[in-house]
Parts: sequence; C-alpha cells; structure tokens
Amino acid sequence: MGQTIAEKIFAAHLVDKPFPDTNVLSLDRVFCHEITTPTAVADLIDRNKDRVFDASKIKAVIDHVTPAKDSKTAEQGKILRDWAKRNHIADFFDVGANGVCHALFPEKGFVRPGFTVIMGDSHTCTHGAFGAFAAGVGTTDLEVGILKGVCSFKTPRTIRFNLSGSLRAGVFPKDVILSIINKIGVNGATNCVIEFAGSVIDGMSMEGRMTLCNMAVEAGATSGICMPDMTTVEYLWRFIQGEYASKADALAAYGKWASDKDAAYEQTHSYDVSLLEPLCTVGYKPDGVKPVREMTGAKLDQVYIGSCTNGRIEDLRAAAAVAKGAVAAGKKAAVRTVVSPATPSVYRQALGEGIIELFMDAGFCVTNPTCGACLGMSNGVLAGGEVCASTTNRNFNGRMGKGGTVHLVSPATAAASAFAGVLTNSPLFQA
Repeated sequence: MGQTIAEKIFAAHLVDKPFPDTNVLSLDRVFCHEITTPTAVADLIDRNKDRVFDASKIKAVIDHVTPAKDSKTAEQGKILRDWAKRNHIADFFDVGANGVCHALFPEKGFVRPGFTVIMGDSHTCTHGAFGAFAAGVGTTDLEVGILKGVCSFKTPRTIRFNLSGSLRAGVFPKDVILSIINKIGVNGATNCVIEFAGSVIDGMSMEGRMTLCNMAVEAGATSGICMPDMTTVEYLWRFIQGEYASKADALAAYGKWASDKDAAYEQTHSYDVSLLEPLCTVGYKPDGVKPVREMTGAKLDQVYIGSCTNGRIEDLRAAAAVAKGAVAAGKKAAVRTVVSPATPSVYRQALGEGIIELFMDAGFCVTNPTCGACLGMSNGVLAGGEVCASTTNRNFNGRMGKGGTVHLVSPATAAASAFAGVLTNSPLFQA
C-alpha cells in the first residue's frame, strides 16, 4: 500500500512511537510569536530549562500587536525579545523588520518540502502549501518543541480534494476554500490532513496555495498540504540554488514528497470549480457560506484587507485591480477601509507598483504589517453592532471586536464592497 505525503513525512521524522496511534516526530522548524510563546518561556524559566534545542531552527517574530498598544502587549514583546537574545536566535524579527508570521516565514525561505513545523498558532497549517506537515500546537507542545525539538501527533488520516476545471475571472483561492469548508463543515476534517490536488492546484500560485492551506483549520484539519512541484521550486529557488545544480534537480529531489497513486485516504472529494462564484460567510462559523450576489446590499461599517490569509502582494494586486477603476471614476471608499500589507517586503513591493498610493487616493487607511485587526486587538477593531467585510480567516462572534460581525471575502470582493459601502461582487466577476 502506498503512502500519502503526510505519511511519508511522518515516517521520515519518526523518533518514537510510545503508543499505537502516537508518533513522536523530530522538528525542522519551531515558529514563535509574542502572544503564545511568552507563556511557554515563563514555564521553561520556572523549570530552570531556559534553553532551546537548536537556535538555527527556531524563528520568532512580534506580529500580533505591533507596535505594542499598551503595557501588557509591550511586556509580551519584551519577553520574546529578551528570550531570543538570551538564546541566540538569529532569526528574530522585531518591530520594523517584522510581518505577519505565516507570510513572513515562507517569504524568508524557512519552509521546505518534507519539513515538520509547529507553532503556537492555529494557522500554522499555512506552511503545508510547500509540501510540509505544519500544525498549530498548545503551550505544552510548544515548550517541548522549543526545548527538545520534538512533538507528538496522532497517525495522520488524510482527506483529499481533487480540484478540476478553471476559476472564472473574479473568483479566487479564498472562494475555493470557503466553498470546501461549506461542503464538509467546520468539523469535517477534525484530526485529519486536507490534501489539495488536481489541475486547479497545479495552476495556482504559491500565494494561492497558502490561502487554501491557511484555512484548512477552519474545517477542523490539523494541517493542509499541497504536493511540491515546479511552482514550489521557483518560489524557493533563491534560497535553495546552492543545494541543487538546477531547478530540475530540485524538483526531482522534492518529488519524493508526493502521495503515491495507491495511497489510502479517509475520504476523497472531486470538485469542479468552473461554476464557482465569489462567496462570503454569514453568521458566526466559517462553514456558513453564501454567494456574494445573495448578500448584495448587506450593511457594512468597515472593510479590512490583510492577514496571513490574504495580505500578500497577489491579494493587494487583486484589490488594486478593483480600486483602479473606481478611483479613475472619481470614487472613494464609502466605509472606513483598512489595508495591512502582510510583510515589509509586500509593503515595499506594493509601494513600488503604485498600489499604496492608489489605496490612499481611494481613502483607504494603510497600516504597518500586523495581525492586530484579525483577532480584534488593534489596527481595525470593531465596535459593538458593527459589520466588517474582511479578507481574514475567522468570523467567530466578536472575533474582530466584541459585538462585531465579520463576513469573510476575497480581496476583490472586499475592495468592491469598500466603494459600494455594502457587500457586493467585484467588477472582475462576470456572472
């Protein structure tokens, strides 16, 4: 019997199997940020174990509230900053060099096919786009990972989505993953890995694949994963060109991290996306999804474009494609609109392409890279009763502010809604 990519990664990293369904794996990367890591650090200090298993494999960033908004968040940043210095963690990204972790770390080349990655953050599954097993973990597992470089997981069961057809203009990876979550529900992939495959994935950029994998957890999955291909190699080439004689050689090496044709799956779903249209969430669960056309005219108080889901340059370009026509027609945002490029590099690139200026001409507020608005901590928090169309990943009750409501949408839908002042499809989509 063949193996899935997740099973191959587990087999290659297995350190111990203390129980039939428990696998202790060695870790290639441990990612850390200032919200969840300080608790783990404090406990390690209390246990007289303030050390790390391998400083070169730990990457840390201050990203959830940056710059600090109050004394508490300043203290969290200080704990992480001091810990990184004490333990000689070279890849620590402080204010000014920092960005949203799940955009920054791939951008820095820290994730490779076949890697095992953990972080005290549920959207760590984003990094599975590179053909890695990446999972969010709790404080205890994070502590062990920092100290010993291992983490335990149940034997992976994989649900495969074969995506065929072609996406219509104005339909984006965000719409694809919302449709998948709607199909299987928020518990549909609990304790499983979602494997994305098929011609649609083959033609998708790394940024699009990261969007899919990012929201796999919203269906309950431990991780989302795509098999590495030449698109992966091209994205990583500037980091790996010293390791391989050619891109073809790199592709051949990464080929071992592909699911076998006779691999066994928990479930297999085949889905033609050709008729898919722009979607948005309703209510307070990510599986509550409707076509945007059915929600046209719904009230909005704010639009937010950013996050680890949709704050990359590809996302800003999609929003800019909508904004360009609107600004040319003399329009400005009809509701307050906040844009947060996910990393300094994305910000700089958007600046160079004229996107930041375009957004400012539209009346958008452009902020530094931060996760703040997504979890209702800073830079775009909602007041009670307010409604936001957002490119983020969660629409839980109060997620972006106590009493606030969130409609999850693509960047193009978000930009169009900003000018309309209500939910609406973007002009990029022609039904």
